[in-house]
Amino acid sequence: MKVIYLHHQENELIKLATENNRQAQQQIYTHFSPKMLSVCRQYVKDIHQAEDIMITAFMKVFVNIKNFENKGSFEGWIRRIMVNECISFIRVEKKIKYIEDETYFEESFNNIESQFSTDDIQSLIDSLPDGYKMVFNLYAIEGFKHKEIASMLEINEGTSKSQLSHARKTLQTQINKLKNYEYGTE
Repeated sequence: MKVIYLHHQENELIKLATENNRQAQQQIYTHFSPKMLSVCRQYVKDIHQAEDIMITAFMKVFVNIKNFENKGSFEGWIRRIMVNECISFIRVEKKIKYIEDETYFEESFNNIESQFSTDDIQSLIDSLPDGYKMVFNLYAIEGFKHKEIASMLEINEGTSKSQLSHARKTLQTQINKLKNYEYGTE
């Protein structure tokens, strides 16, 4: 196994990839694809579809790499392309419907990651309706603000807040059921 020191060579790899150097593109793909597949998987349940989306997004990365301006991290730039590709895929495939509900509540989750495995958490998120899942991922995992989410998904900011609130409430209900099942109280 060959160790690639990407951080030291990142600018050089980007430059070479801009010039269509296939070896540089392969090194970038090899380094970032595991994380980016995970990003795509957060939005799409089927691993094969997530992988197809990731590959399509990497093609866009390499076509548009000349537009990367070294403002912010290269990984963050790639991640944003992955998220946008997932949103595009879901829009086309599923025709997501968002509930136009202006009421929302802020709730917190206490140490959920210490109580459940990553697979359990992903399974809970996967069970959310598509609109809830999309907003939840963009807000809680990607860190976008409601205004950005509303713009990306072409919905109202209030709808984004409402979808997040409903997602959190649904997740909390599922977590409570899972806890009760594990502790034999159900």
